[in-house]
Amino acid sequence: MTPTVTGLLGLVGLLLLLALRMPVALAMFTVGFAGNWALNGLGAATSLMASEAFTLASSPELMVIPLFILMGNVASASGMSRQLYEAAYAIVGRVRGGLASATIIGCGGFAALSGSSVAAALTMGKVALGEMERYRYDPRLSTGVVAAGGTLGILIPPSTGFVIYAILTEQSIGRLFLAGVLPGLLLVALFVIAVSLLCMVRPDFGPRGPATNAYEKLRALMAAAPILGVILLTIGGIYGGLFSPVEAAGVGAGAVILIGLSRRRLGLAALWGAARETVVTTATVMLILIAAYMINPFMALSNIPQAVGVFINGLDLPPTGVLLLILGVYIVLGCFLEGFAMLVLTLPIFFPIITDLGINPIWFGVLVVLALEMGLISPPVGLNVFIVKSVAPGVPLGQIFSGIIPFWVTMLAVLLIVVMFPQIALFLPNTMID
Repeated sequence: MTPTVTGLLGLVGLLLLLALRMPVALAMFTVGFAGNWALNGLGAATSLMASEAFTLASSPELMVIPLFILMGNVASASGMSRQLYEAAYAIVGRVRGGLASATIIGCGGFAALSGSSVAAALTMGKVALGEMERYRYDPRLSTGVVAAGGTLGILIPPSTGFVIYAILTEQSIGRLFLAGVLPGLLLVALFVIAVSLLCMVRPDFGPRGPATNAYEKLRALMAAAPILGVILLTIGGIYGGLFSPVEAAGVGAGAVILIGLSRRRLGLAALWGAARETVVTTATVMLILIAAYMINPFMALSNIPQAVGVFINGLDLPPTGVLLLILGVYIVLGCFLEGFAMLVLTLPIFFPIITDLGINPIWFGVLVVLALEMGLISPPVGLNVFIVKSVAPGVPLGQIFSGIIPFWVTMLAVLLIVVMFPQIALFLPNTMID
């Protein structure tokens, strides 16, 4: 049996294990270990398992993951996520569809604290869905904005997706974080425009919320000011060269904890709960990364990346055509695979092709994360849709998928805009102070 055939059998086996609902990390680890054993011997596979796990676990760059996750968990536990929503609610809640727009803005703000799409969808769903139900928003719009808004967690920094991409491709985490800022803000703006257009065509989808006076707006903004200050401090510190990403994560986590304690909204029980959730999430991400370092050598030994590269080169497409083809593959895979699994499986194959074509790897990272973001709400596996379903059990799943269609189309539009105008992603990284 040739190495390429062995590699293809390994990929088929991995897809079968994922279809059987085996955890992503365990499925990748099993296939990676078995593949390395088949192609390089048991001794090499065992040695790889021990050395890569230790090397990865001792990498100081990975400290950015638990610290930013802790920052988001503490913000949620201390009610800071609600303050972000209430500030947006006070400003735009009065316009038609304003509560939905406030949810999008709140999701964007919480994404800048947590870096997690699941956390953003779950947290903002608990905060916003009841309010929109009270004002008789159409369930398709209310659940759609929470599911779509939650996806911002994987794009707006700090993003766990960017961290994993950076580690797998040896790119700068700080530059990737900054590259996600402007595309993230563009997506927030276009989501809000999509809500406004939808409510203009169908006024019954999003009635007006209650009016707020100038004092109430100011009070809501002042309540959210410390949280917004933490966001500016962490991202601005990276941009200005004051902090490395790890240092920014530590500063942000410490600042959020101090704000929660000073406001008497963060008790020991809540802090312990946030820390425990952080450990569980970090362990999940670490297991996926360790599994990635098992399966990537297997893919290299199988010569599948080279075979794919030869096939794509044989199509004789221009670089933009190759890029669009790869992004199309990501969009299709997003309907069936979890985002981290896609990164681990595809980057060893596609990244060498991208670098050979001279495509900027930071720009490509943003495009890949945008495509992963679309997968979070793509049927039939869209993770965020099922997260929203758990918060709104009375809304049929079909209605939630129906509600995300305008936002999925908006994401596709943003993806194409960033393809056409790379500087949207590259402006901040190219001007940052190293």
